[in-house]
Amino acid sequence: MVLPADVPPEVRSRLAGSGTLLPPFTDAHVHLGLVDPAPLRSRGVAAVHDLGGTPADVAALAGDPALPRVAYAGAFLTAPGGYPSDRAWAPAGWVEEVAGPADAVAAVDRQVAAGASFVKVALHADAGPTPDDATLAAVVDRAHAHGRDVVAHAEGPGQAARAFAAGVDRLAHAPFSERLPDELLVAMATRGTTGGSRAPGPLTWLSTLDIHGWGSPTPEHEVALDNVRRFAVAGGRVRYGTDLGNGPLPVGLNARELAALAAAGLGRRSLLQALVGDEPPAGLVSFVPGPAPARADVGAVHAAWLARAVVLDLADLRDPAFVPPTATDQPADQPADQPADQPADQPAEPGGAA
Repeated sequence: MVLPADVPPEVRSRLAGSGTLLPPFTDAHVHLGLVDPAPLRSRGVAAVHDLGGTPADVAALAGDPALPRVAYAGAFLTAPGGYPSDRAWAPAGWVEEVAGPADAVAAVDRQVAAGASFVKVALHADAGPTPDDATLAAVVDRAHAHGRDVVAHAEGPGQAARAFAAGVDRLAHAPFSERLPDELLVAMATRGTTGGSRAPGPLTWLSTLDIHGWGSPTPEHEVALDNVRRFAVAGGRVRYGTDLGNGPLPVGLNARELAALAAAGLGRRSLLQALVGDEPPAGLVSFVPGPAPARADVGAVHAAWLARAVVLDLADLRDPAFVPPTATDQPADQPADQPADQPADQPAEPGGAA
């Protein structure tokens, strides 16, 4: 993993004794409407993918230069009466119900017109009806026609396999409802290299491991961890995502999430790739103050070090008078404020927003 080419050599040399420069980090699963996003940049998050909210509200946040770079999905697309249409944390505008393929096409068009970079579909079979196969296919086909990825919340037995078969591009969560068969994991990891698929490339999983217990792992956490471990061995693409807004998660880089990914077998390079993602934002870098851990320090030690990162602007770094932050400058980690009804909602589905 290399720094952006526009980081001048003199900047690298000047900061070498103060800390470590790394590419900018992305949290690929957040819900900005459920948290105060103001601290995110100072706590290491350079870009976010908002995976459910009122399109106009998220678009307004995307224009705030004090926040991370924001890409968003817009509303959840779900079946009539499906998840999360009955959730108190999902007010009007967060959900579009699609009763058939024609509704699906129109709903996708509305999200794209509102600036969506991808489309989110809810396949939560444990919480109510889900779009039927024809409607799901219409969502995928229309989104792909617009050049947009489809992200699926897949929960309940068979739903991850169903999303994969439909050509969905990303799973919003590492599957946690069931242990997936090895042959399915290999197919997910290698899609696009063997033909016979609706989507052009491998399926990407967004990690969100820490929502399963927030530091006190649940059985779902162990299922998800096992699936991630075997998916990674198969060459699967895992990206760092927290589902920020779902329960008491830190607003910023989450050391528990990173430690869980390390426990799933992601080494230093893979963990960094999970954080950087596929399209890091231009003009920004991550900076971890202080000395880096020894190469032998992996797992939780390395994860805790990465979680100390802050986001810096290249324009600031080019100023010879710029003084980089130190470890003592960093704010303490704080959990997100949650809607009052959310904790009671969570035992049944790990988490309000998804």
